[in-house]
Amino acid sequence: MLFKEGTEPPGSSGLNQEKRKGTFVCAACYQPLFESSSKYESGTGWPSFYTPIEGSLGTSRDFKLLLPRTEYHCTRCGGHQGHVFPDGPEPTGERYCNNGVALRFVPEGEPLPELRS
Repeated sequence: MLFKEGTEPPGSSGLNQEKRKGTFVCAACYQPLFESSSKYESGTGWPSFYTPIEGSLGTSRDFKLLLPRTEYHCTRCGGHQGHVFPDGPEPTGERYCNNGVALRFVPEGEPLPELRS
């Protein structure tokens, strides 16, 4: 899914219920993408965040569903993470709707995995 820009079914990721403090990293290269403090329940069935870690994500336009969407990807490996929408909570008003299979959660107090190529 990470490199084919696919999406798993809504509600299928165990990360939807993840409430512990920690860091969400790219499942492919382990680059830190989101802090748990920016995660919220969007009701969409996918892990959602209102802001990424600065410099961790790049964006591009996606026209696969006819209407343009903003796709985002890991800046380190290019892995597709999800889409960002303008309907999130304050303070950003953005919803980073992430594929659960594209993330790995590292609980606070555990070391982040070494970046891999």
